[in-house]
Amino acid sequence: MKKNSSITTLFLDIGGVLLSDGWDRHARQRAATTFELDPVEMEARHHLVFETYEAGKLSLDQYLALVVFNQERSFTRARFRRFMFAQSTRYPEMIELIGWLKRWYGLKIIAVSNEARELNAYRVRKFKLDGFVDAFITSCFVHIRKPDANIFRLALDIAQVKGGQVVYIENTPMFVEIAAGLGIGTILHTDYASTCAQLAAFGLQYEERAIS
Repeated sequence: MKKNSSITTLFLDIGGVLLSDGWDRHARQRAATTFELDPVEMEARHHLVFETYEAGKLSLDQYLALVVFNQERSFTRARFRRFMFAQSTRYPEMIELIGWLKRWYGLKIIAVSNEARELNAYRVRKFKLDGFVDAFITSCFVHIRKPDANIFRLALDIAQVKGGQVVYIENTPMFVEIAAGLGIGTILHTDYASTCAQLAAFGLQYEERAIS
């Protein structure tokens, strides 16, 4: 373990940073094509309920009943759920980077994300995120969604740190701005190389040669 930075904690988004987005518009478009759904109707119904769904106030079955199975279909809910879950992929370089930083600098790793309960649970298990993430401040558990600044305040309270001890890695510019407004160090994640460079500016230098 190496200490040469005032940063003790990383806040991370999951979708777009560690993994692909779990159920974004591209995944929904693929679902509409695969299952021969009306994409305009599906998207309209999704937008009416997705905030409630991600805030943990609708189960996946309830969401599907409203968005997809509002009429009789030729496929089962189980098949559609499997398709939803299969849309998630990992970003191996980012997962290796964060795991290395945790080990080398002794950092706390806190996920701050908007995700629905069943999909989040699948992604945590499938990609073993709980092997290096210390806490999941996920919208479905805390019933607060980004861009509400209170989700970041809650993360600071749970981690027992001040904003100046934290770097937040996020791929959505507005959420970066909100976190920065609370005194949290921020990195707008666009790609692996630029995120490594920005981490180094915070004193978190990724040294692959140090792995032994």
